[in-house]
Amino acid sequence: MVVANFVEMIATSIRDNWELEALSNYKEEDFTFGKTGEEILRFHKLFQNLEVQRGEKISVIGKNNINWALTYLSTTSYGAVIVPLLQDFHSNDIVHIVNHSDSTILFISDSIFEKLDLEQLKHLKAIYSLDTMELLYTSVDNAPVYEQITLDEKVTKENFKLPEIGHEELLGILYTSGTSGFSKGVMLKHKSLAANVEFGVKYIQLTPGMKIVSFLPLAHAYGVAFEFLSPFAMGCHINFLGKVPSPQIILKAFADVRPNLIFAVPLIIEKIYKKKIKPAISKPAVKLLLHIPLLNRIVYNKVNRQISQAFGGNFKEVIIGGAAFNSDVEKFLRKAKFKYTVGYGMTECGPLISYAAWDDLPLYSCGKPIPYVEVRIDSPNPRKTPGEILVRGFNVMTGYYKNDEATQSAIDREGWLHTGDLGVMDKDDYIYIKGRSKNMILGASGQNIYPEEIEAKLNNMPYVQESIVVEDKGRLHALIVPDQELIEAENLSREKLEVEMQNNQKHLNHQLPAYMSISKIILHDKEFEKTPKKSIKRYLYTVSQN
Repeated sequence: MVVANFVEMIATSIRDNWELEALSNYKEEDFTFGKTGEEILRFHKLFQNLEVQRGEKISVIGKNNINWALTYLSTTSYGAVIVPLLQDFHSNDIVHIVNHSDSTILFISDSIFEKLDLEQLKHLKAIYSLDTMELLYTSVDNAPVYEQITLDEKVTKENFKLPEIGHEELLGILYTSGTSGFSKGVMLKHKSLAANVEFGVKYIQLTPGMKIVSFLPLAHAYGVAFEFLSPFAMGCHINFLGKVPSPQIILKAFADVRPNLIFAVPLIIEKIYKKKIKPAISKPAVKLLLHIPLLNRIVYNKVNRQISQAFGGNFKEVIIGGAAFNSDVEKFLRKAKFKYTVGYGMTECGPLISYAAWDDLPLYSCGKPIPYVEVRIDSPNPRKTPGEILVRGFNVMTGYYKNDEATQSAIDREGWLHTGDLGVMDKDDYIYIKGRSKNMILGASGQNIYPEEIEAKLNNMPYVQESIVVEDKGRLHALIVPDQELIEAENLSREKLEVEMQNNQKHLNHQLPAYMSISKIILHDKEFEKTPKKSIKRYLYTVSQN
């Protein structure tokens, strides 16, 4: 059971680490914990001037930076509800979520703000720039300007305090998708984040002054809980990358900052493996050494040193999560004795479900259930026969905002969250994920991709009768059944049809975030086979079959 209160963990860390560096925009400004505490109280006064009440929703969208972090800490410690949005959501989807969540204040990057249609926003009192904190829009008289907000007294570690917020109060609504009709807002209470943060404090065990590079999207549950909130509660110095996290940019930041703990998605690790390690170990002489006992240890040790140095050479472990990890890469890293571990979680759990330290993790496992959750495998033989992974506990969501039907489908009457993942659990409670039981596709950087969203757009395009979106080797492909009746009516040739489909692809991708873009359209001349309910039998269709 959680002992610590989420807001009190934040307040305690601010007081205990008052003079230490807390937040930095990479290679730019630095905030101490004391300065962070002072800015949080200025945000609170801003909210008071805007007559923000407890439970009111505040949205934030933009790149990782100090102002994003301050918005999150200030909103949640005030008693309002944070609504973080992924910055690669389409502008129409941003408007939809801001409206659907009933948000009254929006903090947004200038480049994203320029694309919004303000006339469609329903409930907003004010919009502030995440880049400059400038007031960009207001619908109320005398809206406060952040730069003009002053505090009544000097803030010190002796007099600093935050409001008391209970475990059962709503902390945030995290949208798993942006598209109208498909968006589900995951409601997480304060106790959910408290469970995740306290786990980090107790089991990951960093010490004040240690460094973190934050490059995972803070709008993701994984990024915000473990690259930001947990290290902050431990007095760590968090460096926000603030750029598109390509492997080159990330490795440069690791070399500069030399972080003490690294969080990553599999894509980053796999790209480094493919570009730097695999070419070296594929050389004939090296391949020969890898097959000779004792001598192969020389190769593995050298690779370990090279990878560790690439990550800054100062970390206790690399925690990988957010997507499935390539088994070949994992097997090689294990042989090289690289300090990595794999965790398992989902937004609905805020996010962590299971974890084990790098030196306690069996190959291909994603760890043991954390202390605050129960995990059950819905299978007659949970150790050998995969079944759906069910989760119940302190960190599980309340439900989906304004969507009782989806909530009842996800959480049964006994309180078990049905994850949609298939797995087994061994006698020592280590979990092994075997696949997904739902249609959701997990993007390479951990994004949730719902094919129905893409299909709904595609099916409304010219000459498309029906479609299926499938994943193949990390790319999304659309299998399309052409509208033969329309094609015959217009006497459209095959060549012209293919040109039309290329146009459809361009038009579709223009409407979607980059991680949901379609790489290829494949024409499928026969109508898809369907169930009695007229649902497409998805399992019959893959790229290789077409």
